Amino acid sequence: MKSILGIGNALTDVLAVLPDDSLLETYHLPKGSMQHVDMETGDRIWEHLKQHDAKYVPGGSAANTITCTSIFGMPSGYIGKVGNDELGSLYQSSMEQFGVKTHMLVGTKSSGRCNAFITGANAERTFATYLGAALELTPEDLQPEQFEGWDYFHIEGYLVQNQELISKAVHMAKAAGCITSLDMASYNVVESNNAFLHNLADRYIDIIFANESEAKAFTQMEDPHEALAEIAKYCSVAIVKVGKDGSWVRSGDEEHFIKAWPATPVDATGAGDTYAAGFLYAHSLGMPLKVCGEIGSIIAAKVVEVIGTKIDVPRWRDAKIEIKELINANTIE
Repeated sequence: MKSILGIGNALTDVLAVLPDDSLLETYHLPKGSMQHVDMETGDRIWEHLKQHDAKYVPGGSAANTITCTSIFGMPSGYIGKVGNDELGSLYQSSMEQFGVKTHMLVGTKSSGRCNAFITGANAERTFATYLGAALELTPEDLQPEQFEGWDYFHIEGYLVQNQELISKAVHMAKAAGCITSLDMASYNVVESNNAFLHNLADRYIDIIFANESEAKAFTQMEDPHEALAEIAKYCSVAIVKVGKDGSWVRSGDEEHFIKAWPATPVDATGAGDTYAAGFLYAHSLGMPLKVCGEIGSIIAAKVVEVIGTKIDVPRWRDAKIEIKELINANTIE
């Protein structure tokens, strides 16, 4: 089976379901955005979320994706940086328990965390992130041998703000022969790094994942379907997710609309990360484009039914049965 390496911000997710948007207003957080905060603000937010039965889960966008690909059975690796503290140790051990081969570096600051506010009927999530040691991941931490032997290389979009790091990473991945995928991660990250992202996509990225707002920020197009066609000019495969409605997938002139798999959503956190894992897993098996999108949709539907980014065992069992049936139906003997 083909293998995958991911790189991202090693953050512990602090998840809390809130009754309204008042805390978002208190901390001036635009709904649906990802905002960076300093340690003092991060600590204050953490104290507030504790009052709402916050849940702690090792995460970060790429780590969520890589954990899922490992559960699918793909040999999976992860590059990140944590603090020399209990949270960092727990983070690494948790990843390894899921079978991920970690390249975990240790920084001088405390381990990062991502405070997630889950609000509204659609379980929309807003992030206030203290990066801590994760921000200390530098180009000097990357070595060519870390990329050798991997078939896929997956990047979380939040890292593109460290442009020198990502430039070196994609160069090494290309030299190692990796298929490189990018999850755009957040519309405000795309807006502030638009020129860099266009150059990156044009030269190094094979597969791009975006949601509606990210696609709009990248292309300046309101309609997600039109944005899909524009993104596809920069890469081999383009995916634009349209929330509970489903997703568009395109490769060259081939295009499909994928309906969202049935689910009872309680928390949308990690849906995009999990979709990427299902898509990349199917892609690694050589499945048709439409099937890749459908497998992404199946597994994304399971994660929105739980609080946090980790799917429980019964849902994983159901997902694997549904995915196996779909793969078997599309495998030519």
